[in-house]
Amino acid sequence: MLQRLLALAFSCIALGSWSASWAQAWPNRPVRIIVAAGAGGPDVIARLVAVHLTAQLGQPFVVENKPGANGILGTDIVAKSPPDGYTFLVFSSGLVVNPSMYKKLPYDSEKDFVPITNYANGLGYILAAHPSVAASNIKELVALAKKVRLRYGSAGIGNGQHLAGELLSQKAGIELLHVPYKGGGPVLTAILGGEVHLNFPGATVAVTHIKSSKLRGIGFTGAKRISSLPDLPTIMESGLPDYTFDTGWHAMFAPAKTPATIINRYQAEVRKAFDASGSLRDTFTSTGYDPAAATPAEFAKLFKADLKRFAEIIKTAKIEPQ
Repeated sequence: MLQRLLALAFSCIALGSWSASWAQAWPNRPVRIIVAAGAGGPDVIARLVAVHLTAQLGQPFVVENKPGANGILGTDIVAKSPPDGYTFLVFSSGLVVNPSMYKKLPYDSEKDFVPITNYANGLGYILAAHPSVAASNIKELVALAKKVRLRYGSAGIGNGQHLAGELLSQKAGIELLHVPYKGGGPVLTAILGGEVHLNFPGATVAVTHIKSSKLRGIGFTGAKRISSLPDLPTIMESGLPDYTFDTGWHAMFAPAKTPATIINRYQAEVRKAFDASGSLRDTFTSTGYDPAAATPAEFAKLFKADLKRFAEIIKTAKIEPQ
């Protein structure tokens, strides 16, 4: 018995040493980051972080966009990838929304992934209107919506933009017509062209169009104003005190069974990038995001809590699973 215990102890020590050395050697080839969305939003932030990780670790962190089916396509690719530390997922809160939006998914959001870190928390969306809409603030918009059926576009059913619009309808006592598109790019094109009256884009893509008057900012869905548009009031302060909607988080995940040593190192390198670069933090803040880089344990707790939180939001909004 003693010999067996000693053998087991030596095995554990050897395994720990091997695991630690593996983490130190990681990465020794290019790392693939799958963004389960098109250009804009998670893509922009993922690329900013990837530049810093490439410089810090001496290997290319290559970002690939795999949009489709509200993020399900890209997410499934990572779920079925080897857990070797060379394929990661960057996705929004869609990962915790989709289980309540779809009757069947090709992966399990909890069992098939390891949360690494929420590298950015979204402060809110910008409620934007096409210039043809005869409203410049939330009170005028609500009054108009009670006379005319306004269309709002989103990046897909169950997307955060969809939920933000449903919540606005509830809180304001109006009926907005939801028009889903296949991603953030198509819906932005739609509102710029006047196909829909309203949209809830992130600041990373909305600010330029608002400043050039191609879109009109009606309000910000977050709890406080965004620094890049300081004159744009929040929807809360504009007449709907019960309305607030953040954009959730953008986060990194690994396939299940990826070694903890690699998970922890990845998170530490993201934290290092934030600590070393004030400009990176400033870029996040100005575009409506709060830099986070929580530990894997901290983020795992938030991840599980949000699975329940969004399930309740979807149930309250009476959105039927697809």
